[in-house]
Parts: sequence; C-alpha cells; structure tokens
Amino acid sequence: MAANARARRRVATGVPVWAVTVARMASDAAIVFIGFYLAYWLRYSMHLGGVVPDHRQQPFSFFQGKVVLLMLLTVLLFQIRGQYRLPRWKTTLDEASGIANGATTAMALVILYSFLQQFYPSRLIFVFAWALIIALLIVKRVIVRQARERLWLLGIGVDRVAIVGSGRAGQRVMQFLLSQPRLGYQVVGYIDDDPPAQELALATQRRLERPRHLGATAHIRDIVRRERVGEVIIALPPTAHKQMMDIMSQCRAEDIEFMLVPDLFELAMDRVAIHEVAGMPLISLNPARISGWNLLVKRSIDIAISLTVLISLWWLMALIALAIRLDSDGPILFKQVRVGRNGRRFVCYKFRTMVRDAELLESTLNETTLIDSRLIKHREDPRRTRVGKILRRASLDELPNFVNILLGQMSVVGPRPPVPREVADYDDWHQDRLLVTPGLTGLWQVNGRSNLSFDEMVRLDLYYAEHWSPWLDVKIILRTIPAILTARGAY
Repeated sequence: MAANARARRRVATGVPVWAVTVARMASDAAIVFIGFYLAYWLRYSMHLGGVVPDHRQQPFSFFQGKVVLLMLLTVLLFQIRGQYRLPRWKTTLDEASGIANGATTAMALVILYSFLQQFYPSRLIFVFAWALIIALLIVKRVIVRQARERLWLLGIGVDRVAIVGSGRAGQRVMQFLLSQPRLGYQVVGYIDDDPPAQELALATQRRLERPRHLGATAHIRDIVRRERVGEVIIALPPTAHKQMMDIMSQCRAEDIEFMLVPDLFELAMDRVAIHEVAGMPLISLNPARISGWNLLVKRSIDIAISLTVLISLWWLMALIALAIRLDSDGPILFKQVRVGRNGRRFVCYKFRTMVRDAELLESTLNETTLIDSRLIKHREDPRRTRVGKILRRASLDELPNFVNILLGQMSVVGPRPPVPREVADYDDWHQDRLLVTPGLTGLWQVNGRSNLSFDEMVRLDLYYAEHWSPWLDVKIILRTIPAILTARGAY
C-alpha cells in the first residue's frame, strides 16, 4: 500500500517528489553561483560603481569559499522555511517574499562571516550579488510557474483529487477546481453517503461539468486505489465530526494527502484565537475591525495613493468624461448612496456606464435574472452604454472613487461598498463587514470579483479585516492589476 501511495505522488515523468525537490535545490544553488559571478563581473570587469584600484582587485577564486557558503545557506533556509513545499495556490508574490527573506538572511550571514574573517573586498559586490540573486530566483520561479501551468492545461502532471461531500461547500470546491485548470487538479468525482437525488451539474467558465459520484465514505480506501487518487479534500459540515475522523484515518492508512475545507456557511472558525491561562485553553473571536495605529497607517497610505492617482491620471479622466458625453445623454458622473464604515452613508462617485434612469429599470432586471439582491452587478446588463462596456471591462469607471478615498469615505483596499437596500437584506453575521472602511479593491476583487457568491465575498471581507497588514494591502493591489487586465469577473 505504501508503495502504491508513493507511486501516486510521482510526477508525470515518473520521478519521485523528493527527486524533484533535490533538483529544485540544485538549480537554486546554481542560480546563486551565477548571480554572484555576474556581480563580480559587473564590479571588477565593468567597473559598475566606480573603478577598483589594482591592488584591491581579487580573482574570482578568492570568493569561492564565500560563494559555496552562500549557496548552501540559501537552499538550507529555503528548505527550512518551506519554500520547496509551497501549495500550488500560492502566488508569485508569496514566493517572491519568501525568496527575498531567505536570500537576505543568507547574504547577511555570509557578510558577517566574512567580517569575522577580516575579509574586506569591495562591499558593492555583495550588494550587487544580493540584488541579482533575488531577481534571478524570482525570474526562475515565474518561468517554471508558467511552464507548469501550460502543462497542467494540457493535462500533464495533474493531481487526481476526490472531494468528500456534495453539499454547498463541496460543490463550491468542485466548481472552483473545475474552473481553474491552471491549479493542476483533476477532479475525478465526489464521495458522499447521501448523494443528491439529481446528477450534479456545475457551471464553469468553459462548460457545464457533471462530476461523478464515486461511492460512500466507508469505501474511501477502495476508491482511492481504484481511481488512483492522489489527494482528498474533505468538505463536510462541522456536525460530521466523527465521519471526518474516520475519513482522515483511512487517508492516513493509504498515505494519501488530505485537506479540510471549513464550511463557508457555518461559524467562521478562522476568526477563532486560542489562548492559555494556567493550563486552561480559552477561545476568543478576533475583532473584525482595523483601528488604532493600524487605521492611521492605512489612512496615510490611502491619502498618498489617491493624490498620486488623481494628479497623474487627470488627463485620462478628462478623456473618459469627453467620451461619455459624446456617446450618450446623461451626466458624466454616476452618484449613488453607499454604506461605509460603521453604517455611515456617503455619495460614491463613478463614471456613468449606463443609460439615463438605469436605476429605475433595476427591479425589473432583478426579476428576470433571479440575481441575489445583495449583489449589484449583472453579467449581461442591457443598460450599459457602448463606452460603459469598455469602462466596466477595464474598471476605469471606478477612477472617481479616488475622490472618495481622499475624503476618507473609502479606502484603496477593503470590502466592496454596499448600497442601503443590500444592507437591509444582511444576516446578523454579515454586519461585521461594515466595521471596516469599504475599498476600491479587495480580496473579493482578486479572488473572482463578480463570480463569487455573496457569502463568499463576506467571508473574504472578514478574513481581510482580521488579518490586515500593509504587506497584505500591497499584495492585493499588485494582484488587482492582472485581475483588471484579464477582466476576470468584470461586467
């Protein structure tokens, strides 16, 4: 059985996973060597940073011991920090952060060791090497990621995965994985003791998918062997605790990797913090708000970004205003009352993308499309103008939002600002998203935008509020750029 499990964890070429890890470590070590050699060439041959006197120039062999130490420290720190075991859904930004931290620590240790040995070459060579090594390692990750995604799109090297549970959480997981072939997962089907009476039909971006029912949870070990499953994702409600324990035992017996999916429609367990007092565990809920010094830092960043955008892109906003005026009758700006932090209402400014009196037609449109009343956008909205379609796809209609950000009514990153009628339909737990200043972009923007259900959008908003940091804002802003360029979920 263990041999079968190891075989399932082999990549498409038949190479064991540990061999792939060793190859990645060796390639990283080679890149560190290349980066240091390029730094030596730039400093001593190209004289970047100034000419080095002849009596201070050293042959490259003079640095070899330090380079070998740097190579070993870099790959060792990467391994210790899990850089070679990152889940495939980690972004390039996540990898870049780990690379920068590991390479910086390794270089600092080498510099300290050199200082203790009274080794005093040109200091710029270490600066050049540090920058080049980080840049080359990130470029390598980007190239490998793109090549790997292309192979996954062709069905090469994908992991066969089975979903346990066919409820709302299980269906959402299956729908997401089926819609994202770039993640390299092949959904072979779902396992459930009480499958739906009708065959599941899940709409993806490409087509309608009908995952197979593979059997009951008691037969997971047989199913895993028969279907050559490499990973199991458990998406059962919290009430199925005993059943989940049995499933995990079966997965461990087969040496199969498994993951647990928290039920998106139950209590948010990610908001739980565990403390200990006198040996007794205490559980508390993380506050869903950004306050104190965090709020001051966030507000300072918002002011700086909004001023920069409004000053640098005034000409683009003027051209958009002219296009709207020439395209259709009506005002250039669309003004709408939105609900902000702590329930305070404000007027949100956007470029008009719809025909005049579009709001009067919305109730009729909701009835014909059966859309969730707590969501604003419609996939095929007949009220959009010709210019409005372009602005919506490129998210240029939201440029006037930077005026709201400058006024403190919105933030660059935060929950999507709701309209009052949406808030009237909120459940009690939805109200927590109003404790945070609404934003122009957010986790909802970079994780599907309008393709998300309302509950999933609120869950992302609460996660953001509880885990806020300046670095998280930077990552969301950077991830918003490709989301806008690809128009993912924009309509």
